[in-house]
Amino acid sequence: MELGIINIPKFIDERGNLSFLEECSQIPFKVKRAYWIYDVPGGQIRGGHAFFEQEEVIIALSGSFDVVINNGITEQRFHLNRSYFGLCVPSKLWRHMDNFSTNSVVLVLASTFYNEKDYIRNFDNYLSIVNEK
Repeated sequence: MELGIINIPKFIDERGNLSFLEECSQIPFKVKRAYWIYDVPGGQIRGGHAFFEQEEVIIALSGSFDVVINNGITEQRFHLNRSYFGLCVPSKLWRHMDNFSTNSVVLVLASTFYNEKDYIRNFDNYLSIVNEK
């Protein structure tokens, strides 16, 4: 899986729009876990870690926020503000989210079940790991 924005199908209807996701179609992996982040106080940062194995698709279901990705050398910022775009985040990339708008809701679809041992929570450790390649 490559880092980047994916388009999620959107059906426009005067009664309200509809979007959908399917495993191994729009989502490039089998979804093992879904979680959502909401009610983030102004100025707060979420995330601040990388994963050894887990891949994710991050979607702004409501409102907007930024996802900042660091590969140990460069940093990229993705502004998510539409429910019909998702950000694919491969494993071994450091990420955090900031710049949350009021009432934003983040949906994260993950390729693995929760496993604390899969997390890399210290940035210096992360740099050591990615520089070992």
